[in-house]
Amino acid sequence: MNIEDYREYCLSLGPDIEEKLPFKRFKNGEGVLVFYVMGHMFSFFDCNDFSVISLKCQPERIEDLKAQYDCIGNPHNESPKHWIGINPKTAPNHLLKELTRNSYEIVKMKYMKVKK
Repeated sequence: MNIEDYREYCLSLGPDIEEKLPFKRFKNGEGVLVFYVMGHMFSFFDCNDFSVISLKCQPERIEDLKAQYDCIGNPHNESPKHWIGINPKTAPNHLLKELTRNSYEIVKMKYMKVKK
């Protein structure tokens, strides 16, 4: 999947999605695009190097996903206990979409509970 299609997919997940470039002040961070739900990150990648998308994931799924798919590895600058990295250039579109929606739902559900 290309960068623009992925961006459009993230924005289509719900009206509560925000996108920002929050790391402009950091060296090598100015091109990192982050997608948020309820003010919390669920997906991010470097626009200048679209080779890893970092996504939240259930810890119990991570090792199985890594074993099953070569396109899944460690995230960029996040805990590998709760995040995965996925290569959008080699990942099947259906897998990338499923894992992105999963990440969105993990974050949204967590913070909906907190908000109540």
